[in-house]
Amino acid sequence: MKIKTSIKKKDLAQGDQIVKRKGKLYRINKKNPRRKARQG
Repeated sequence: MKIKTSIKKKDLAQGDQIVKRKGKLYRINKKNPRRKARQG
């Protein structure tokens, strides 16, 4: 999982989902798990 300073909606690829858990933003992708990222 990559930790990025910002995850923006305009940078989403196909299959990406943005989820907020415990105050942190996560990008998850079932089709391409290498795109997993967390903001902060």
